[in-house]
Amino acid sequence: MGEMTKNCQISDEDLRAALKEMKTYMDITEDDLKRIYTIALRHAEQRISRRISVRDVMTKNVIKVREDADINEVTTLLSENRISGLPVVDGQDHVIGIITEADVLTMAGMNKRHAFKDVIRHLLGEPLSGPKQSKHLRDVMTSPAITTGPEADIREIALTLDEKRIKRLPVVDEQRRLIGVISRADIVRAIGTK
Repeated sequence: MGEMTKNCQISDEDLRAALKEMKTYMDITEDDLKRIYTIALRHAEQRISRRISVRDVMTKNVIKVREDADINEVTTLLSENRISGLPVVDGQDHVIGIITEADVLTMAGMNKRHAFKDVIRHLLGEPLSGPKQSKHLRDVMTSPAITTGPEADIREIALTLDEKRIKRLPVVDEQRRLIGVISRADIVRAIGTK
């Protein structure tokens, strides 16, 4: 609702004109219409005031990795920052993918069919059966990345995170440049303070 709608005063003539435009008989008075309009306006204002945009709660200092990074850089970023995934960007900061802990395991030669005991054996020096390890993020990252804009409602984002079973979404501007990240934790904090 814009300022114009809030300041708009509906006259009896407006209501009569609206009723005529309906071109059907309605058993409703002009006073009933005014009450309905007032109640609807209050509901709309409450709905808008409850809306929280991604911009209001996103993390702005984003930990990211360039597409030419190696596995050691990725694992260091994930480990030191205690995160399970991060956006992959090109030279102009355009989001081109997401790299996760699971992707790092794939880079190291693991795949989804390997059990945790296989990971331990590999760490102890045993070779893994399966595909050769990859050295390039592009080979294992999720691409294209699911992203969101800064004006999206966090309720919509919460549904997306749940449906896709992911923990975070990069937030991009109109040119798909990275400007933030919205995570489940950001949404939980925002709901807790509302």
